[in-house]
Amino acid sequence: MIAGSGRCNITHSGSISDFFGHYGENSRFLRTALHSFTNKDLVDFFTTRGLHTIEDKNGKIFPYTERSADVLDVLLSECVSRKVKISTNERVLEVSRQANGFQVVTESKKYSSSQLVIATGGLSYPSTGSSGDGYRISESMGHSIVAPCPALSPVFIRDYSMAELAGVSLQNKVISLFRNNKKINEHSGDIGFTHKGLSGPGILDFSRFMNANDELRVNFLDWNTDEFRESIIEAAEKSGKMAIQTYMKQFDLPRSLVKIILSGLSIPPELTLATLTKEKRNQVVRAFCEFPFVIEKVGGYSMAMATHGGVSIADVSSKTMESKMQPGLYFAGEVLDLDGDTGGYNLQAAFSTGFLVAESINKIEKKPGRTNLNFRV
Repeated sequence: MIAGSGRCNITHSGSISDFFGHYGENSRFLRTALHSFTNKDLVDFFTTRGLHTIEDKNGKIFPYTERSADVLDVLLSECVSRKVKISTNERVLEVSRQANGFQVVTESKKYSSSQLVIATGGLSYPSTGSSGDGYRISESMGHSIVAPCPALSPVFIRDYSMAELAGVSLQNKVISLFRNNKKINEHSGDIGFTHKGLSGPGILDFSRFMNANDELRVNFLDWNTDEFRESIIEAAEKSGKMAIQTYMKQFDLPRSLVKIILSGLSIPPELTLATLTKEKRNQVVRAFCEFPFVIEKVGGYSMAMATHGGVSIADVSSKTMESKMQPGLYFAGEVLDLDGDTGGYNLQAAFSTGFLVAESINKIEKKPGRTNLNFRV
């Protein structure tokens, strides 16, 4: 219901092969799942049930009504037609292995099943019930948990000087991540300024790698430092009386951003290029090509759209989503150590892994001698 700000960004457009660059270092694990149930398959699923989709300019796919409730209605109707029983307000206290499968103990009942699927999500938006129970249950069944942390989250900046830019965004800028003054990662994407820090797809996607006290260095231009420095020198030789603020107009940056950066360097906007000293010129180059933001903190689970970390994929078969340690135990969605970029990639991974789980269980059920098994949801 909260996905896509209430509009439910169910997936992304393009070839499914393009998806693999959007899940970080564990993307290969999703290869079988994403090919088993693609973004086209997902769109077809909803279309054949009367809910058509639309695509925005960024390739995000939404229901044509742009209402999350309509996506939920289709899923619940499908559950009803397939006689799926949904029990609510029953917190799971314990899961144990039994001779013929599993026993799930809740606050009010005990359930038995031949197969068990853990699809509890991560820790993001705990008000929805994502309390991390899936990690506790999985660990009790012998699975390793990669330490979870917020992902797809805005970042708060220490001594932030750009609050007046809140609501302003920049397209496709290079962002470098430094830890202990050493570059450890790089990313490109759109950046949005907030009242207390940075957001936007480029920051959200990159946030899974960030820690407090790390430094982000943003290149506000499409040039590297050497190119920019040489350009200023050439412009000063040809048009020395040109004001620095006039020279900066060619980069199509918000005037307010240019003003803030120059002010931070104690450079008047009307200062001419000819009077710009070598020291000040180098400061300008660094400020526009490597502007530093020291991270105060990464937004917590209450604002993170996803969770990085979870059940270790080393313990799970990518071909079936079945536990390598507990036959009959399966995992789907964000409870696994998988998180994608913003734009529908996480929901697609959840649908695809869920589909692969179902396929795997159905193949077992069709084997000779496997009949009348008891399933409870």
